[in-house]
Amino acid sequence: MDGALGEEHLNFMQWAVSNGVKINGVAPARFPGRRLGMIVTRTIEEGEVMLSVPLAVMLTIDSIPPRFVDRFLGGSSIHGILAAFLTHGDGDTRERLEAWQKTWPSLQEFEDNMPMLWPEHLRASHSVPKSSSRRSVLPPSISGMWNTFKKIPVNMGYETRYQDLLAQQEKRFNDAWGDVLSAFPNTDWKTFTYNWLIVNSRSFYYTSPGKGEPEDWNDAIALVPFADYFNHEDDAACGVNFDGRTYTFTATRRYEPGEEVYMSYGPHSNDFLLVEYGFYLDVNASDSIYLDDIIFQSLTAEQKKELVLREYFGNYEVTAEGVSSNVELVACLKYMSLRDWRKYILGQSDRNVDPQKTAGIICDWIRTYLTESEVTIKSIQNAMDNMPVASGNAAISAKQERERLNMVLGRWIQIRHLCGKALKSVGPTSA
Repeated sequence: MDGALGEEHLNFMQWAVSNGVKINGVAPARFPGRRLGMIVTRTIEEGEVMLSVPLAVMLTIDSIPPRFVDRFLGGSSIHGILAAFLTHGDGDTRERLEAWQKTWPSLQEFEDNMPMLWPEHLRASHSVPKSSSRRSVLPPSISGMWNTFKKIPVNMGYETRYQDLLAQQEKRFNDAWGDVLSAFPNTDWKTFTYNWLIVNSRSFYYTSPGKGEPEDWNDAIALVPFADYFNHEDDAACGVNFDGRTYTFTATRRYEPGEEVYMSYGPHSNDFLLVEYGFYLDVNASDSIYLDDIIFQSLTAEQKKELVLREYFGNYEVTAEGVSSNVELVACLKYMSLRDWRKYILGQSDRNVDPQKTAGIICDWIRTYLTESEVTIKSIQNAMDNMPVASGNAAISAKQERERLNMVLGRWIQIRHLCGKALKSVGPTSA
């Protein structure tokens, strides 16, 4: 364990063990240049349980007193109620959680890394329009906005879990804020915001016994003490299981002392990780971007209706390995007759499919995204180069802005690289 680790983390370990958490060969540690994580303290063999956390010590909707939950209107989010409980819960409960809460990140850390808390000019999205004189700095999957073309209305609704991420997050927060004000009119915005982000960024999967999945997947959540030290890796060598009574974390390979143990938060893109957790991975096998706004510009109303009818409308994903199958099908629709295209998707005939034409169309779409990345990278670099020299509080704000811009710049450089690899994967027309 790093000697710089604060006493509050040692106290929390003692609290966790005294409350039934079983810690086996791991401990929290501070890694240079990064946030806290979980380190191996002895050799751990494959198959060993490194950590187990009983349900009794978790914070769930079922562990909150019914009299507190009953203050909220029907339809209030579980996420919002958990955050409200951390804000307004009874004194005994808050005292019980104190040792745990002292290990959580500060509001300042959230303000540094979470786009939801950035100034308007940095988080421009559908819900926070950018001014005409500024470019959007966040990627389109986050902001839903573009710098190199004007997005046209689709006029057709569809579910976009990994697009318009910031607007979706802000809606969930604003709905929860309205609910908590109805129950507790004097709620402090900053305190509730902090607790909402704690729940958002540190929760684990949980559903109430016998109630099945909630309508909103964001509400299948609970806080799990000590397990929230694990950082994310897409292909982590850590098995995670919840049997309704205990969360267990098992090594799926041999670990040596000093190694960091990761768990997987799920196969998420880096845009999703940035919005929801305030970081992104240098290497992410699940990273992707979406061509929806680009493709929609090139389709006729009739073609859009056909895609809706056939359930191929939207979520046109691109990874470094190429594109999702629905992207190829839409590209075929661009040059095939409707009759031939229907035969093709129904598996009746592929006689009129031209792989070279398909690849050419897809590459044009990807190049549009590539151009967006190049333009935005240059814009961010220019903004950083031309930041005025400041002193005092202004210098602190300028440093914070530079760090945020540098974070987004790194993400755009990843997107540019992803576009380049995808072009090579699609076909020879990308040369």
